[in-house]
Amino acid sequence: MKKLFAALLSSVVLTTPVMADPEVKGWKTHDSMGCMLLGECTDDIQQVRSIRDIQKYYPSDSYSNVASEFDSIVRALDQIGVKVFLADEKYFPPGHRGVYHTVTNNFFLNTNFMHKEGVLMSVMRHEGWHAAQDCMAGTIDNSMIAIILPEEEIPAIWREMAERTYPKSAVPWEAEAGWAGRTEAVTANALAACAEGKMWEIYPPTPMTREWLVENGYIK
Repeated sequence: MKKLFAALLSSVVLTTPVMADPEVKGWKTHDSMGCMLLGECTDDIQQVRSIRDIQKYYPSDSYSNVASEFDSIVRALDQIGVKVFLADEKYFPPGHRGVYHTVTNNFFLNTNFMHKEGVLMSVMRHEGWHAAQDCMAGTIDNSMIAIILPEEEIPAIWREMAERTYPKSAVPWEAEAGWAGRTEAVTANALAACAEGKMWEIYPPTPMTREWLVENGYIK
């Protein structure tokens, strides 16, 4: 069962809690990201409630092509108890455009990349899919995630890309999140199913996921 579920960012090194101006061992590191994820670092972090908040941050850029899908994802996330934030690039290790934290159920976007609507949506869909995986694993109140679709339904190219980028243990989750990140509406639909309490009705759990859900009393 350990191969089926994984908590995201389990290897993050977390700082000692400090309410004002926390000491961070280094910016753009897992330490600074851990400080952000736990809510200990709050400077240059703001909540996003709609595409209007993104537009205000980047007034010279247009998001008209993605506004509807973006807002549908944010609404669904809000309904299931997930908050979305724009956070300064100093909190993210190199290459990290966004992150969803399964423990606090918060979702952070790296301000260095969100000025392009295509990048914004790929990150929203990708990290939003991780939130949907959290829902699939029983509830977002635990720290577990589960794949949503049978692995054979995800195009092989996404598994190959995940294998080049992530540890082997994370590939099943990251492969389908990578696919979702580049596929219009699938994340919005999965999150809507979660928000409506129909996750397992609309997305029948894989056999191992169903076993987990039954053993832990989520379904009969």
